[in-house]
Amino acid sequence: MSLRQSDFTSRREALRVFAATAAGIGMFSASCISHAAGITDQYDGLKSADYIGSMKVLATVTDNKVFTEGPAADAHGNLFFTNNQGDRIYRWDGTKLHLFRDHSNAANGLYIEPDGSLLACEGSAGRVTRTNMKTGVITVVADKYNGFPFAAPNDVCVDVTGRIYFTSRPGTNDPAKGNPNAVYRIDTDGSVTQILAWPDVHMPNGIVISPDHKTLYVIEAHPDAEHNRSILACELSDDGNVSNPRVLINFYPGRSGDGMCIDAEGNLYVAAGLHALRNTSETLDTRPGIHVISPEGRLLAFAQTPKDTVTNCTFGGADLKTLYVTCGDQLLSYRTTIAGKDSYRPNR
Repeated sequence: MSLRQSDFTSRREALRVFAATAAGIGMFSASCISHAAGITDQYDGLKSADYIGSMKVLATVTDNKVFTEGPAADAHGNLFFTNNQGDRIYRWDGTKLHLFRDHSNAANGLYIEPDGSLLACEGSAGRVTRTNMKTGVITVVADKYNGFPFAAPNDVCVDVTGRIYFTSRPGTNDPAKGNPNAVYRIDTDGSVTQILAWPDVHMPNGIVISPDHKTLYVIEAHPDAEHNRSILACELSDDGNVSNPRVLINFYPGRSGDGMCIDAEGNLYVAAGLHALRNTSETLDTRPGIHVISPEGRLLAFAQTPKDTVTNCTFGGADLKTLYVTCGDQLLSYRTTIAGKDSYRPNR
């Protein structure tokens, strides 16, 4: 049976809080499940064409195992993305698909820094790396915290000062045995700070910073019942710390967002939803595609993607009005009416 967020009665809420407490889930985490505006009832009456245009299939990956992820555009018209299951990073030059890196350590999220360097979340190696795009040299930015290796780094972004923020999961629930599901900040001196962690976050995924640098958005994407499937909005201070987390929008009981990007006006473009069930507690209440969500948590537009599983998106192109989307074995694009925020255009 599919549960809508509005179906929770006081009795169910009481049972849920009891169950969450018994499972060791923090009360902030519990509130994320039950008190956020849901997306399910917001699809009707959308004026999607005001934000996003028609879809194009740019390329198809033909590896034996394919799960595309992590798109990132450079200043020269190239789009980099990962095949997480195929252990590769690809480059699309606007016409053809090229293998950029083999044996990528199950790289997932990518990010092009202002100087053109490529950051990669290498899941199987438990590290964040930087590739010098002129020399090809790969250096490790960070690979451990509190004496333990990271749980698989997942997605990454950079703030205006050059500090790196990334999500890491799945981890242990016992910090004495290893690092939990968490969000980290890497300062420019290389020091690492854990800024959010289990149980205050359940399964962090996509991560972006608002154009005014004051809000850090984190997707929660736990597939298990009674766990968070939402977007958190946290106040981001000048020193890179977060406070006052709130739930911007709730995807529960459907599949939550995976990756996301943000436009110059602060609207989020979120890859979420499923065409078919996949042996989890997730329902089909979240439609499969790109969801444009305002800074106030309102669904503004929706563009359906053709197959499972839509994973991530980024802005690129000369005017930053091309939205690149990774979906199943395909790289897609959409034209948008609002450009991506300025930091999606590297300096070189």
